[in-house]
Amino acid sequence: MKRIAIVLAFALAAPVWAQEQKPAPKEPEKKEPVAEKKEPARMASRRPNPKRHEDARHCLERPTNTEIIKCSEEYL
Repeated sequence: MKRIAIVLAFALAAPVWAQEQKPAPKEPEKKEPVAEKKEPARMASRRPNPKRHEDARHCLERPTNTEIIKCSEEYL
């Protein structure tokens, strides 16, 4: 019984070993124009927000969705 299981395992695994590994397609190198300079990527503020853990449910009492969003952004 063990021999059958081993033969079956090899039979199922053989196609995987037989496949050739294809190299990943290479992207052509892009050269930046000399005259143009890229701005450095702007990172999000890493400063911890002291209001982050406070309750912002009072913002839901605002009359419009826009006002609710503006109020709740202080807590993000």
